[in-house]
Amino acid sequence: MTKRSASETQMREGIVLSAPGDLWTNCLSGFKFNKSLHFLLTFVAFLSFHCSASSQNSTSQNASSDNYTIRVDTNLVILSATVVDHHNALVSGLMKNDFQIYENHSLQQIKNFSHEDIPVAVGLVIDNSGSMGQKRADVISAALSFAHSSNPQDQMFVVNFNEHVTLGLPVKVLFTDRRDQLLLALSAIQAAGETALYDAIAMALDHLKQSNCDKKVLIVISDGGDNASKQTLDQVIEMARRSAATIYTIGVLEQDGDQKPGVLRRFAKETGGLAFFPETSKEIPSICEGIAHDIRNQYTLAYVPMIAKQDAGYQTIDVRASARGHGRLTVRTRSGYFLPSTSPPQPGSIGHDFHN
Repeated sequence: MTKRSASETQMREGIVLSAPGDLWTNCLSGFKFNKSLHFLLTFVAFLSFHCSASSQNSTSQNASSDNYTIRVDTNLVILSATVVDHHNALVSGLMKNDFQIYENHSLQQIKNFSHEDIPVAVGLVIDNSGSMGQKRADVISAALSFAHSSNPQDQMFVVNFNEHVTLGLPVKVLFTDRRDQLLLALSAIQAAGETALYDAIAMALDHLKQSNCDKKVLIVISDGGDNASKQTLDQVIEMARRSAATIYTIGVLEQDGDQKPGVLRRFAKETGGLAFFPETSKEIPSICEGIAHDIRNQYTLAYVPMIAKQDAGYQTIDVRASARGHGRLTVRTRSGYFLPSTSPPQPGSIGHDFHN
């Protein structure tokens, strides 16, 4: 597993652009790497690190009051965007000038642009309640299919849940890129008991904070029902909105039972992910492969908000794309981010603490 330097860690936690949709067709892959831009991003992060080193203690204290506060140095907002055509197929090969970003309806200037496959922190949140018993083999196969289709340097972990919520990996292993460890983590519990979906997502969001990856994703496989959580739906939705995570949900539904597909759609919508509802569990592995392709074909855009005054609260974002020969394009996008009220910066600090 690749470790990142301190300078790389400073340029992380961008806003993931995506919105709910149906099963895509003809996932396209293959894109050009923009190495020079990657170097520029890293160099800017290096300068930000040295400028803000003296205020790290005060920053950590401020962040402790809100675990989902994201540091964006020099006010740079970093976005990840998935673009699809009118056939809902992934579109690669777009250039910087093909995108337009609006914040609070005001056109922004794109400072940085790239189309790279970078490592992702991925949490597999797996329902192991009694209703999932006959689907366990397909779910495990799907998770391994995702791992096989992902970047080899991805950081992965497993959250197993029924009425209890547990991390699947050994205590001292936060993340892994090894398929054998993932298999053991996925097989560590038998399907039985009730469902604590909200508590499981809350634990996964909390665990993602320990990763130094730029992009963070949860894949939730469940029927959407919950009859055992201590957390409420609204509480966990708010945690998800304020996190940097994109949540993809796969609803394994039955004719009977306590299932709530609307809950799964909501988690995907609020975080810029996608919600899927396969007819049978046999389709889950191919869906997971599609999610991996979706993640690996995203564009990275960055801008400094060009607005006379930003009031604290929710900042709306609208990203559009158009290019000759591609027809109508759609950008899957999270609709905005939270900007908290801030006090004057501490001496030596740069920028503000943004909510994603």
